[in-house]
Amino acid sequence: MAKKHMFTTRRVKIGTGKRQVRLLVLIPRTRKPGKVPGVLWIHGGGYQSGSAKEVFLTRALSMVVRFGMVLVAPDYRLSRHHPYPAGLHDCYAALLWLKEHAEELNVRSDQIMIGGESAGGGMTVALCMLARDRGDVRIAFQMPLYPMLDDRDTDSSRDNHARNWNTKRNHKAWKHYLRDAYGTELIPRYAAPARCTDYRGLPPCYTYVGEIEPFRDETLAYVRNLQEAGIRAEVDVYPNWFHAYDILLPKAKESKEAIARFEEKVAYAIDHDFAPQSP
Repeated sequence: MAKKHMFTTRRVKIGTGKRQVRLLVLIPRTRKPGKVPGVLWIHGGGYQSGSAKEVFLTRALSMVVRFGMVLVAPDYRLSRHHPYPAGLHDCYAALLWLKEHAEELNVRSDQIMIGGESAGGGMTVALCMLARDRGDVRIAFQMPLYPMLDDRDTDSSRDNHARNWNTKRNHKAWKHYLRDAYGTELIPRYAAPARCTDYRGLPPCYTYVGEIEPFRDETLAYVRNLQEAGIRAEVDVYPNWFHAYDILLPKAKESKEAIARFEEKVAYAIDHDFAPQSP
């Protein structure tokens, strides 16, 4: 397990509109020569629960400890009290903060990456789309792990009774997040990214997903749409995995294999994926 002496922790509050967003920032103590990639990591929880502290239990931590990256994790507003687009606005403000403070953080401005699990994966995709459309910041690489992308039922999310996350919990979470728009065709792609129709210009992607979990089909569809738009995108599907298998059973043989595969793809992205910011 990673030791806290390998990185320093900063807690930052940033202003956005009439409120502040709390950020958890992890900075490696051992600095590599030159600047390092920066990653915005977004926690899961069905858009309705969770906190930035979850980075200590997920794939995010190895990005700091093993790869020497600077990590920023936002405590975004949750849909129990603040439905879409509140959380998205908070995460976008955190993304802009990472870009604007790249020099101070020793971060390469051309290697800003985004990732997250579950709802954090869905937010990752939404942020990539929003950043592309607004042109404020360019993303070098995205890692939406078993992302929550589609408010509509798919073959894998319909009548799903798998452990940890199932059809009933999925419907409830989307209703909280979308409120009155739930069940309509008025939902923008930034709220449910599976509703996107143009995938051009999005960053390269790596993800993985469990075979028996609700988000399998929407994850596969997202990767396929990226590939059809000419974007490098890869996905691994793990047999008999329920939702968040790697977090709940990190010592399982299959989890260790998935973690090693993920770190292999991160290493490749560090060497190959760059997105210079516009002047």
